[in-house]
Amino acid sequence: MRAKKAAAVMLCVALTAAMATGVSVSAKDKDELVLYTWDGMVPQEVLDDFEKETGTKVVYSNFDTDETMLEKLSQAKGGDYDVVIADDYIIESAVKEGLVQKLDKDAIINWGNINPLFQGQFYDPDDEYTVPYGAGIPLIVYDPDQVDIDIKGYKDLWDPSLEDSIAIIGAYRVICGITQLSMGESMNEDDVDVIARTGEKLQELAPNIRLIQDDNTQNALLNGEASVAFLYTSQVTQALKDNPDLKVVYPEEGLGFGILGTFIPSEAPNAEAANEFINYLLQPEVTAKCINSVGYYNTNKAADDLVDENLVVPDDVTKGESIENVSQEAEQEYNKIWTEFKAACD
Repeated sequence: MRAKKAAAVMLCVALTAAMATGVSVSAKDKDELVLYTWDGMVPQEVLDDFEKETGTKVVYSNFDTDETMLEKLSQAKGGDYDVVIADDYIIESAVKEGLVQKLDKDAIINWGNINPLFQGQFYDPDDEYTVPYGAGIPLIVYDPDQVDIDIKGYKDLWDPSLEDSIAIIGAYRVICGITQLSMGESMNEDDVDVIARTGEKLQELAPNIRLIQDDNTQNALLNGEASVAFLYTSQVTQALKDNPDLKVVYPEEGLGFGILGTFIPSEAPNAEAANEFINYLLQPEVTAKCINSVGYYNTNKAADDLVDENLVVPDDVTKGESIENVSQEAEQEYNKIWTEFKAACD
């Protein structure tokens, strides 16, 4: 009995102290927030500063693929994790499965900092569930000293002067997608006849392809093996760090966005702290620390002046499209034309 009274007194003292410092307490792990994303996605400095500011400790849990995240979240029935940062297409699946809760926008007072270019996307058309964390925007990069033409868009990759000089990433839907943009079609074309024409267009590109490689593709550009490259965001960032004289092209036909979204699982143990954490990430100074660390494109307009200038999307860029799921028949056709394209490049 004496032990119970002592415990009750200790709880009262803890609650009183928490109220005095502005840190709220609930029955279950109110002082803890579980973040689930890839390793290194959020700098430790940011996590430490959040804990100092709020008293909430961030427990960092990481996954290797989006599919692993969705499987774990599904097994937990939308619980176990408080904040998740993942890719757009997988978020669409998580929302459809009822594993994502709506954001408390009254608690996210920094909502207005978000760049509208990255809102209203296919996975969250009404911006109810997600806040963009960063954007992956594959771009054309080239050495102007080695290229005789002024590259302005995807269509220029077919120029005969670029024979055997282009390095591209190995994401087949992305490469098929930019080919379709050059044709005036959608990156997510579902008509197999149009996809077949995409295959024909790719065959015309094959003579210009020096290599297809997903990892460290920028090295071919840096070591002179290729004079033009189509690279992932992190590769663009690395290429410019190593050679600032390279020229980056925001293709006039439009961009292929890949957006990292932050969301709160449907049964998050600490949803209140999760909304607070998302609001914290939207502070310009905090966003800048994250973006400059991971090298993605900035999705927070208020932070544009604080991030590396190479990670800010120009104001005149207004067109963009994300890779989305297509029908099984269309997917099979994409795989077919990609296999044929790679064979033609060998």
